[in-house]
Amino acid sequence: MKKITLIYSGGSDSYTLLNYALSKDFNVDCLTFTYGQKHNKEIDFASSACKELNVKHSIIDIGDNSEIVFGNSSLTSVESKIPHGSYKEETMQSTIVPNRNMIFISYATAYSISNNIQEVWYGAHAGDHFIYPDCRPEFLNAMNVAAGLCDSAKIKIEAPFISYTKGEIIKIGLDLNLDYSKAWTCYEGKQNPCGKCGSCVERAEAFSDNNAIDPLI
Repeated sequence: MKKITLIYSGGSDSYTLLNYALSKDFNVDCLTFTYGQKHNKEIDFASSACKELNVKHSIIDIGDNSEIVFGNSSLTSVESKIPHGSYKEETMQSTIVPNRNMIFISYATAYSISNNIQEVWYGAHAGDHFIYPDCRPEFLNAMNVAAGLCDSAKIKIEAPFISYTKGEIIKIGLDLNLDYSKAWTCYEGKQNPCGKCGSCVERAEAFSDNNAIDPLI
């Protein structure tokens, strides 16, 4: 049975990716990172889902580094408000968390090497490409080169949904009969999804594309 390390935020993309991997009979270890994100509610969702699915889950706290690499993003800075509206709007640039995926992948690669795991998966998708450089195929290719050089163990970095739209990812989950009330997406991290931030808007559009209703709305 193939074993993978999956970077698991607790959001709809990584929730779908986790269940997709399990449907293929992969053995999965999940890593969730806490880095000072305002929407830390996603961590609780990640923990609950992994517990229910009986998946090994580790929460890695890198929040002490937030002032160095994460402080200027609206997802982490107390001085910046979460922008509302579509990802197509220029304001969504403020949600970029500098170098986040490279840092996550570095931790996940080290974890994989230490635990004799050959692959690291993360949930980048096509809808992220034009805003987030670390979700693009070029970045994925570069990470594979680096992972092949950093250690004698050859770790492969995979983003199975990198060419998929959000709607196509949700379709995969719906075909797997997933319960999306178990995945948190909103950047606000309050009692209920705000329905206005880019993440909420994109999720709503994905469900609409599939003529489905988001159970969290």
